[in-house]
Amino acid sequence: MAKSSTPIQLIPRMTAKGPFTVEVPGQTPVEGETPVRRQPLAIPEFVERPAPDVTTVYELVRAAVAKYGNAKCVGSRKLVRTHQDKKKIKKIVDGVETEVEKSWTFFEMSPYEYYSYTEYEQLILQIGSGLRKIGLDKADRVHIYAATSANWLATAHGAASQSMPIVTAYDTLGEEGLRYSMVATKAKAIFLDPHLLPTLTNVLAVASSVKAVIWNSQHQVNQDHVDKLKAAYPHINILNFDELVKLGKENPVEPVPPTAEDLCCIMYTSGSTGTPKGVPITHRSVVAAVSGASAIVQPYIGPGDGLLTYLPLAHILEFVFEHAALWWGSTLGYGNPKTLSDASVRNCNGDIREFKPSVLIGVPAVWETVKKGIIGKVNAGSPVVRNLFWGALGLKEKLMYAGLPGSGLLDAVVFKKIKEATGGRLRLCLSAGGPVSKETQKFISFAIAPMIIGYGLTETTAMGTLHNPFEWSADSIGAMTASVEAKLVDFPDAGYYATNKPNPQGEIWLRGPTVLKEYYENEKETAEAITPDGWFKTGDIGEWDKNGHLKIIDRKKNLVKTLNGEYIALEKLESIYRSVPVVANICVYADAEQAKPIAIIVPAEPALKNLAAQLGVEGDSVETLVHDKKLHSAVLKELQAQGRAGGLSGIEIIDGVVIVEDEWTPQNGLVTAAQKLNRRGILEKYKKDVAKAYGK
Repeated sequence: MAKSSTPIQLIPRMTAKGPFTVEVPGQTPVEGETPVRRQPLAIPEFVERPAPDVTTVYELVRAAVAKYGNAKCVGSRKLVRTHQDKKKIKKIVDGVETEVEKSWTFFEMSPYEYYSYTEYEQLILQIGSGLRKIGLDKADRVHIYAATSANWLATAHGAASQSMPIVTAYDTLGEEGLRYSMVATKAKAIFLDPHLLPTLTNVLAVASSVKAVIWNSQHQVNQDHVDKLKAAYPHINILNFDELVKLGKENPVEPVPPTAEDLCCIMYTSGSTGTPKGVPITHRSVVAAVSGASAIVQPYIGPGDGLLTYLPLAHILEFVFEHAALWWGSTLGYGNPKTLSDASVRNCNGDIREFKPSVLIGVPAVWETVKKGIIGKVNAGSPVVRNLFWGALGLKEKLMYAGLPGSGLLDAVVFKKIKEATGGRLRLCLSAGGPVSKETQKFISFAIAPMIIGYGLTETTAMGTLHNPFEWSADSIGAMTASVEAKLVDFPDAGYYATNKPNPQGEIWLRGPTVLKEYYENEKETAEAITPDGWFKTGDIGEWDKNGHLKIIDRKKNLVKTLNGEYIALEKLESIYRSVPVVANICVYADAEQAKPIAIIVPAEPALKNLAAQLGVEGDSVETLVHDKKLHSAVLKELQAQGRAGGLSGIEIIDGVVIVEDEWTPQNGLVTAAQKLNRRGILEKYKKDVAKAYGK
């Protein structure tokens, strides 16, 4: 990929001068609340449009095409073949050691192939015409139930060109969740990945509005699935994406452009409890989100930059940033969590090294994996290599804070190989979707590229806060974007008050053109979450720092009162304990009848085996090792040491640990599609082990 013509050198250091948010002029003080604050660029008015003539997603894409024409727009890889590795491992089942066969799948992928901006526009207009040809009209809804891909985005934009809103659901939602969103929104068509076709067998019996099923031809289909569906529902048009495009090409119709207040999308939240909530998002909201984010980061990202896109497009963060990238003239390179790194592919590079992104967005779990992978390789080297790496990392941090030169030399000599592992072009990392530990943010920032933090919700069209790279900090989540305002409201139960010293604290409330007006057909949730004057209650507890940046302390629902009457913040604890090399994922649990919490962890296999070897514990598989008491004790000590090093108080230091052999995936329901913990599900699955850890 071509390098950006004038990339600004970004460094992990605060070079701008605060305050980075200001009080909105002319407001009347309200008891129990902080004054309303905004990004200075949003005074006196929010920055709602990236250009005066861009008011909808359709206009945004058309304007980007007019500006960037033949530049690369979206790129994808094809699966060439899969490779299977099989191995016999020992596993303990009902207390008895047995040998079972375990298989690993590796993927062989093609190089990236691209659509230019002009070609992409032709594609989406053909999709729009194709949707009209199969019987859909303005305001009919197109459900998207698929993994992130260029065809996902093109389907959304094709629908928008004919004023058809989309409905999104995570591809891991399962039959029950899909049935709910399809019936509730009366979707007329569904676009999905072919392996999900069997999920429709029962759903279509109740989702009676559906006229067409379109499967993504980027993947291979099992013809038997198609035939069975056609036999069961002969009145429904079942076709693939390429056939839809061909129909549109042969039967072109004029676009039916939407207006700003038209519905762009109904996005279902990935709730871990209860029925998923639908968030109606207008074209105005998406455009205001792109505009609000652009005001902060567009000076640093532009034509020639590449964003590796692999997070779920059914997640608002990914949805907004892909639209923003198009506006900036960047290239979207579609990857898959299964093929990101070289470790999961054969005879080719993983997506990161193949695409060579300059901007990478990830959730905390992704960054922890990247960090642990680097540390694992460093620690496998000689003592000289280890000392050189850690010495250089510490020196670079000191140079950055002091504003002294010399970090470029360290990058060229010590960190070059690490940077090459991420493609060698990475200039900016963004973490969002949950709290990342300060230690991990610093590690990625100094070893690879500056990591900025973003915070937002589906209900606010991903808007909340976003670090300006020149305001880099490991102690905050940055200032608000330019299309939203914020205030903190007292939460007396846990002692968070707007009058607290030295920093005001309270629940974060957000308002602005990106904030929803109501949940989809859900008056009860609307009344609980949104005030009559348009404030959305996020449920997150925050504080303002001296620079006007926001800092998140925790979520209201994750504050747990322990036996001694004090509150502990589960997400804060998890972000600190997650830094331990042996932890791949973690759920901290605090029993109200106990004084201290415990941790349930999914171990990182290489680190667990390493620790076992150091302790002289025998066993060649995670399934065997997780039952070893000596190993449990060592893991608990490592976690406790990390807790103390991370500044946790006595009641926040865990008292026991449960090590589990299962991965937590959206498929087994232990995490949501956005990688958030399903705490209730985890606790239910491991309740006997948790009781044992508490000595019950």
